[in-house]
Amino acid sequence: MRKIFYTVFSISQICFLLLYPQEALAASKEGMQLWLNVLLPVLLPFLILTGILIHTNMAGKLLQPVEVIWNKVLGVSAAGAYAVIVGALCGYPVGAKITSDLYENHQISESEAKYLLTFTNHASPVFVRTYLCHICLKDQIPARTVFGIFALSDLTIMLLFRFVVYRNKIQFLSADKKKKTPVSSSSGAFLDVSIMNGFETVTRLGGYILMFSILSACISHFWNMKNLIGYTLSGILELTTGLCRLQNANIHMQWKYLLTLFLTAFGGICITFQTRSLVTRKLSMIPYITAKLLNGITTVLFALFFSKII
Repeated sequence: MRKIFYTVFSISQICFLLLYPQEALAASKEGMQLWLNVLLPVLLPFLILTGILIHTNMAGKLLQPVEVIWNKVLGVSAAGAYAVIVGALCGYPVGAKITSDLYENHQISESEAKYLLTFTNHASPVFVRTYLCHICLKDQIPARTVFGIFALSDLTIMLLFRFVVYRNKIQFLSADKKKKTPVSSSSGAFLDVSIMNGFETVTRLGGYILMFSILSACISHFWNMKNLIGYTLSGILELTTGLCRLQNANIHMQWKYLLTLFLTAFGGICITFQTRSLVTRKLSMIPYITAKLLNGITTVLFALFFSKII
């Protein structure tokens, strides 16, 4: 079934490239500009530096002195707290990437990795402040309100999975089970591996952005996307493209506000595919996808609640 899907997808996209080369080229350029001007300079340094910290086993050690706080407040280990912090600062899909790397390097358990995937992968503060609040919503909604809604929604999802789904039984790896870095490993080797892994990751993300940009252009060509359903579908397919179309959409501000929050919290199909490509196959994506859908819904509910109060 999967082979049939990818075959049909590839043939349809090839036909679109051949029949409508100008539209396909414009979409490709738009996707690659996003990758070159935003993703590459922003994500690559973080990926390289976090890779070094993980390979040297320093990710957890830096937060070890206050591990009891992470255990009690978030229900994660010191290494897991590193994924939470970096994911919150860097945005999609770094949180999931760090979680997977920590699990692969035997710094966290499988249950903790699955738990972390449910609330460490979300939009970065820079993206929310500049692109979402300033460009898309044109500063009509205070940034502090938007940040507060996202924070409450993330906290709700974290508590839901911690106490309801996993029943507060997240297992932590003991010190003797954690992988030790070989003494013979040189700093040059760590740096080389981290750089190559960083470039591989960011290149893979660029490929997904390119393919989904062309797919979005293909759908827009054959289906009128200038309506509420079209804007929603566009954002679910690819977040940045959908938000870009929403900013000039002729729809009520309340709908635009709720849609942008839902799409940003959910992330979209493109980001889900990116995340799947970066997360080890040993970890199921079902908790992640479920959490993102619930995150989008709770974000809208909180937005409606606070819009009645403020």
